[in-house]
Amino acid sequence: MEWSRMPSLASLRAFAAVAEAGTLAGAGRTLNVSHAAISQQVRALEAFLGTELVAREGRGLVLTQEGRTLAGQLDQAFSLMHRAVEELTDADRTRPLQVTMTPTFAVSWLMPRISDFRHRHPDIDLMLNPTADVVELEPGGVDLAIRFGMGEWRGLNSEPLLLTSFVVVAARSLVGDTDFSDLTRLQDFPWLQELGANESANWWKRQGIAPSKGNNLHMPGYMMLESLRRGDGVTAAARAFIEPEIRSGHLRVLFEDEERGNGYHLVTRPGVQRPPLKTFIAWLRSHRDGQGAPPA
Repeated sequence: MEWSRMPSLASLRAFAAVAEAGTLAGAGRTLNVSHAAISQQVRALEAFLGTELVAREGRGLVLTQEGRTLAGQLDQAFSLMHRAVEELTDADRTRPLQVTMTPTFAVSWLMPRISDFRHRHPDIDLMLNPTADVVELEPGGVDLAIRFGMGEWRGLNSEPLLLTSFVVVAARSLVGDTDFSDLTRLQDFPWLQELGANESANWWKRQGIAPSKGNNLHMPGYMMLESLRRGDGVTAAARAFIEPEIRSGHLRVLFEDEERGNGYHLVTRPGVQRPPLKTFIAWLRSHRDGQGAPPA
């Protein structure tokens, strides 16, 4: 379509409103603008088309032959547009709320609390996708991602939900009192890696070392935490999820990265959020701020 040969949508909408209302003032009320603004848009449309569309008759307005022809076509076109928008917004309003997060976060933080959300908002359908993959946020798809990091994802909005340090940790039954001031000693132990996640790999890279080849286990996050507690290997994890075991002495922190801003963040696309997303984010904030019901 040659858009440069089309008049502005605003002028077409103003003229369609005049044709429907029969007066400039009535069209202005319909579009919530002044009658002077409507008059200006109609004159601009007439100038663009090079023909008169409305004519004064007494105290009112009448459409010319050209105006009646254009008004009929616009009525059909705007009706089609209205139906298309209505179908899309209705579909968007009723489709499930899609949320993605790491399996570790799902098992350790979200699932113990999710029954509270279901009790408070039974009308909202949730579609939870626990995955270590970084899922793209696209219109009509995932509404919210709960991601681990520093809160910096280009082109997206983020806010902290659960700030926590990043620790390298192991069961005391595995490492005992071994001195790990030299981090290369970690290479003597099996490493537990969450499938699809790169936090551990990034940590090794920052230290300038690499885990030893072989004898390493790759598994979903919820399995990794259980394997860690059994003493199957060393891993990197968010401290918040294993704090009780650290305090009890069952798990031993071998390294801790306390960089400010690190943790889990609520990540969304810029723009207007649909109501179910607003409700879910408000609920997450209530638990972050200690106002929500405690997990069972």
